[in-house]
Amino acid sequence: MSIRVENLTKVYGNQKALDNVTLEIVPGQITGLLGPNGAGKTTMMKILTCFIPPTSGEAFVNDFDVLENSIEVRRIIGYLPEHNPLYQEMYVKEYLEFIGGIYKLPNLKGRVDEMVDITGLQEEYKKKISSLSKGYRQRVGLAQALIHNPEVLILDEPTSGLDPNQLAEIRNLIRKIGSEKTVMLSTHIMQEVEAICDRVIIIHKGKIVADDSTINLHKDNKAEEVLIIGFSEFVDPESFLSIPNINSIEKLNEKILKITSNRDTDIRPALFSRAAELKLTIQSLQKQEYSLEEIFQELTKKG
Repeated sequence: MSIRVENLTKVYGNQKALDNVTLEIVPGQITGLLGPNGAGKTTMMKILTCFIPPTSGEAFVNDFDVLENSIEVRRIIGYLPEHNPLYQEMYVKEYLEFIGGIYKLPNLKGRVDEMVDITGLQEEYKKKISSLSKGYRQRVGLAQALIHNPEVLILDEPTSGLDPNQLAEIRNLIRKIGSEKTVMLSTHIMQEVEAICDRVIIIHKGKIVADDSTINLHKDNKAEEVLIIGFSEFVDPESFLSIPNINSIEKLNEKILKITSNRDTDIRPALFSRAAELKLTIQSLQKQEYSLEEIFQELTKKG
């Protein structure tokens, strides 16, 4: 087990940033940690990377206790914090050599060159960090997190400040890394979670309110099912109201209805039968999916 957290609590004054959190993350999995500002995401990452201690509970990275074995944890973890701290007056290559030297890497020059290629810094590595755009600084931060080939990678807002082309490149890189390592990342970009994460953990007010794959989150967090049904001719919504388990019908135009029903009942056979009785031709039938953003908003508005 790469990351294991048991009854983890962190208190700042009178506020619980984390409230009795328990979770496990296995190797070869990219886990997205989502939550509103102040939900506890960054606190969780700082505890796992040994920057701050928990108030109570336990946290382990590859079975090393973050309190008792912090040096071992730091050796096997790569961390990109939300506010990427870089030595502004260093040149990119100089900075990466400095970080690699801390880890006492063999063939340091070769590893630095590899990181420059992987993170797309070929045209920037001879520049001072202070002269780089925010996107390229983010790449430097990612390079320093990867340079020692860590077993676990923790990324806090890893694509902040990247343009669309850079986004695609970094997402592909994270996907590739995630097939071999354990990756935990936090982000506010829902499309990013759906694009690269195998699993989503949503945290709200210090507690986990959802923990599942993105596919299951879409399935399990819909109290109702919404169908958009199109007919070849004018349709009267009143004609379908008597079908059991229909909650509401909205007329989108003369030929299209939006029908809401209970999630655990498939009303489509009854719809087809009623349409046949009324001699109506169904031209289209589509399920309306909830977006991850809508699910996130619903879960983080509760209690």
